[in-house]
Amino acid sequence: MPKRALVDHRPWLLLSIVSAVAYYFLTDNQLGGTWLILLKGGACMALAVYAWQRHDSANAKLIALYLLLCSLADMALELWFEIGGALFFAAHLAAISLYLRNRRIHLAPSQRILAALLLVATPLVCWLLSSSPAVGLYGLALGGMAAGAWISRFPRYRVGAGAVLFVISDFLIFARMGGNLVGVADLLVWPIYFSAQFLIATGVIRTLRGELKASTD
Repeated sequence: MPKRALVDHRPWLLLSIVSAVAYYFLTDNQLGGTWLILLKGGACMALAVYAWQRHDSANAKLIALYLLLCSLADMALELWFEIGGALFFAAHLAAISLYLRNRRIHLAPSQRILAALLLVATPLVCWLLSSSPAVGLYGLALGGMAAGAWISRFPRYRVGAGAVLFVISDFLIFARMGGNLVGVADLLVWPIYFSAQFLIATGVIRTLRGELKASTD
């Protein structure tokens, strides 16, 4: 990315990074619950605004909706875990819709196998880690989102990798729920999760903008 591009041309990306970093380092501070919740939600909210402003297509609006729902879920989790989970479930459905609208035409057998593995193994692991049928059901949407991202036409090493990182961050949360990896999860969940969202948002929008530029040349 060109020097000062974040500041001069991508202020919402910069704001998302600042919000994410501030939330991570101020979590144990006496800043106050309300402000921490707003910082947490602000990370994905800024990414949603970035997506909304950078492209006018229905695909861009879908990724913006996904990020908005994730932002609301991030904040809701601090107050009511079940509501946060329901919002994330809805976010994954929005992402699945986007990825299915943009399926890759030609898929290698290995790509099909990995997508199927993500779809099947994700809810199973979610259930095993949490011992909760509700979490296992949520895992169906999570796995569908990751599988859809992997078979979409968006770059796998950005959007696909971001979706897999999202799965990993949730695995850590559910492991913590079961009393495992508590210290590791506390340290790694947020950085992995935000990295996932940043990769997904920028990967989708850059692809759409690249196509728009190519069509006008």
